[in-house]
Amino acid sequence: MSTTVRAPVAGSAAPLSTVPDPVFSAGMVGPGLAIDPPRAPLVSVAPIDGKIMKLHPHAFVIVGDDGRGVLVHLGIDTVQLRGAGFSVLATEGARIRAGEPVVAWDPAEVEAGGRSPVCPVVALDAPAGAVVPLAHGTIEAGDALFDWA
Repeated sequence: MSTTVRAPVAGSAAPLSTVPDPVFSAGMVGPGLAIDPPRAPLVSVAPIDGKIMKLHPHAFVIVGDDGRGVLVHLGIDTVQLRGAGFSVLATEGARIRAGEPVVAWDPAEVEAGGRSPVCPVVALDAPAGAVVPLAHGTIEAGDALFDWA
């Protein structure tokens, strides 16, 4: 069984190892890919069909019917912003389809505040070799990002 995880935002796909945070870059949370978004207001969307298990302005987790959870983190150290610059568009506990809006935010504002707007997209609790990258370079929100084998 394989799960295709879709890009929650447009931008440039990159390995997690390039994320300027050791928790993500070392794969401590799980394997995945990162997206460096354009510096313009964006709406991040659900990467898979499932239930929104955790929803914060700067990050969310969606768990599919197969029990697999995907973490989307909007920028690095953005928890410190306490929601400023983010607008939650969905509801924790709700069912959602891939591509539906979850959080609106502005990567340029995040960067102007001295933080990286890079977005790690992580297959939670997956073994290191479970993710097969599908995206390279420029991608749009909703494009296939990686397969979770």
